[in-house]
Amino acid sequence: MDLTAMMKQARRLQEQVQSLQEELARKTVEAAAGAGMVHAVANGRQEIVSVRIAPEVVSEHDVAMLEDLVCAAVNEALRSARALMQEEMTKITGGIRIPGINA
Repeated sequence: MDLTAMMKQARRLQEQVQSLQEELARKTVEAAAGAGMVHAVANGRQEIVSVRIAPEVVSEHDVAMLEDLVCAAVNEALRSARALMQEEMTKITGGIRIPGINA
């Protein structure tokens, strides 16, 4: 493969990665903690989109528990978002690790 062909292929891959990143921003994953009392939703860019808390969990006596549940739900949502990103990147790159692309 000559240098020109390699550059074209790299440019196509870069365009695919950019397109994937835009697509991932629209996809979401959800995780729950505390038997579903706290839900966190993250997008494929590993940003928290929303947190839902069941009304029965909110009590001034249970603030520490609620804080723990929110952390657990958010962390699980972010793990799911990272897994989604890795899965989608693998489809494009065929599993090849490309420097500068976080997947």
